[in-house]
Amino acid sequence: MTSGHHSSSAASIKGCCCCLVLLFSFLLLLSLAIILILVLAVKPKTPQFTLQQVTINYINFTATDSATVTLVFRMLFTARNNNIAGIKYRDSTFTIMYRGVPVGRGVVRGFYQAAHSARNVETTVSVDQTNLMQADAAALVRDVTVYDRVELRVMGDVSAKIRIIGITSPSVQVSLDCAIVISPSKQSLVSKQCGFDGLQV
Repeated sequence: MTSGHHSSSAASIKGCCCCLVLLFSFLLLLSLAIILILVLAVKPKTPQFTLQQVTINYINFTATDSATVTLVFRMLFTARNNNIAGIKYRDSTFTIMYRGVPVGRGVVRGFYQAAHSARNVETTVSVDQTNLMQADAAALVRDVTVYDRVELRVMGDVSAKIRIIGITSPSVQVSLDCAIVISPSKQSLVSKQCGFDGLQV
């Protein structure tokens, strides 16, 4: 009799465990279905991150036998979020190139952006010929002092995650590549041509 009672209890416990497993499985599938429906309804769009303005803050030119030039300028970016959900950006690093050689670096700190909004962010960059070969360093000096025209390339990756009702999507990465021309004497941007590529990571 005791043996039969134990068998009945064991069967009852086993049945409860099966019910709990089925319940949790159902809830998990339901949650995944809700998330999928939300993602399909929201249709996340790749965030837009564009270079809007370049302003020269400081120029230092040393007219010696080995002339040197240092430029300090501010880059203003505009981030646009066309989604119905907020976006969380990570820190972004932008490399400044002169004749294919890195001459400066700027960092935009991570931030949160609300849905359907635009936000301006900026970074300050110092450019000099420290990493340049002698010929390229001399060319930079000539570009500043003679031609008043410095051609630079701004490259970087922007990584962001879309947040939907507390749920964070996989990272979306946007690669920014801009060719810019600045005028040291006018301390302003002469021209810019940018392209970007968005991809899922």
